[in-house]
Amino acid sequence: MFLQKIQSEGLSHNSYFVADGGKAAVIDPRRDCQVYLDLASSTASRITHIFETHRNEDYVSGSRELAERTGAAVYHGAALDFSFGRPVREGDRFRIGRLELAILDTPGHTVESISIVLRDLSISDDPLMVFTGDALFAGDVGRTDLFGPKKAEWAAGTLYDALHEKILPLGDGVVIFPAHGAGSVCGGDIADLEYSTIGFERTHNPCFLLDREGFIARKKAEHHYRPPYFSVMEKVNRSGPPLLSHLPSPVPIDPQVLGEMMKAGAQILDTRSPEAFGGGHIPGSISLWRDGIPSFAGWVLSYDHPVVIVDDCPDGLDSAIRRLVRLGYDAIGGYLAGGFAAWARSGREIRRLETWSSAMLQKALEKERFILLDVRDRKNRETMGFIMGSRHIYVGEVLHRLAEIPRNQKVVIYCDSGFKGSLAASLLLAAGFENVVNILGGFSGWKAAGYPAERKNA
Repeated sequence: MFLQKIQSEGLSHNSYFVADGGKAAVIDPRRDCQVYLDLASSTASRITHIFETHRNEDYVSGSRELAERTGAAVYHGAALDFSFGRPVREGDRFRIGRLELAILDTPGHTVESISIVLRDLSISDDPLMVFTGDALFAGDVGRTDLFGPKKAEWAAGTLYDALHEKILPLGDGVVIFPAHGAGSVCGGDIADLEYSTIGFERTHNPCFLLDREGFIARKKAEHHYRPPYFSVMEKVNRSGPPLLSHLPSPVPIDPQVLGEMMKAGAQILDTRSPEAFGGGHIPGSISLWRDGIPSFAGWVLSYDHPVVIVDDCPDGLDSAIRRLVRLGYDAIGGYLAGGFAAWARSGREIRRLETWSSAMLQKALEKERFILLDVRDRKNRETMGFIMGSRHIYVGEVLHRLAEIPRNQKVVIYCDSGFKGSLAASLLLAAGFENVVNILGGFSGWKAAGYPAERKNA
């Protein structure tokens, strides 16, 4: 047997390639699927089965793309109608060489969620491992808020029953392979572990230390962020994502053409550092570093207009495009040839974003009046503390809460280290705010400098 976990950075997404006897199955594939074809070639295997453990909300599924390129069949849970693939139900079994893949219905995160139990029949009929999708993670379980508040209790109870009646009985020694790792938006506190077992989770996962009533109460009390692009992913992954065949090849664009595209509504994505963006940028552009694309593009980019990338490092284009395509942003309008320097040399308008150090912020707090805005996520603010007097709006929600931010005052923004602060500041500038400051180093720099932090809710 050959087993490989494929991790997609940013999304904390795990997919799996398992092969035996010249056949292979892929579980929860990503959209840029060449990696699975390469694995099939290196193992002299033919991909015959593709499984989706659930309809994903946080990225575009790669199952249809991979099926088109391999001829493999796609399988989904039967409790939801998909426009492609084949339904599977609990008890269905599939053979991959000496391996058996058996379906378990494990709803709760979504109604059609399944888990896949792997047995090596050449050794034993006992379960060896289980691919749990978003039902069970290392240190956590799947979020159950996607059904809405009216079904919150039902969803949590359904997941509890699936975990206790379907997965735990498989045995403590069974290895679990979830669809996400630490940092994913599909869980609240996923542990940073490469692998785990049912026995380890039974003992250490806080969700298994609760009875059914306590589990439901815990899940109902959770507060997860839900990016607006989730609804797009749900529709796309149910109806079948558009086929790519290959990643988009962006064309170089000169400043004059870019100016014309901007008038037509093109979105300018500046992936440079906060320091570079602060020093000078194209008016109206969005400051979003490459590694932040998976987490924040779905909050701030529209699917209705092409995206043009500004990046002074040409080697970073492939990474940026790959991450955009995984979220369904296929309309890549190109990239600014020559980077921001070309725009500057063209004589066109440049805008700056004022930046401060923690020391500058401390001095300003003593003598100036301004809005201090904390754009970190709720968990970091509650656990790490915050700067006294700051207001809190999560960076992903800034565009939808502009009315809460006074336009007639200076707005000083901080995040964890300055990157999300630059993103939030760019959104305010693009929305017409004129006096905006980003704190380089963010709250980490503030703490490192020894300045005080509050820990009460504010």
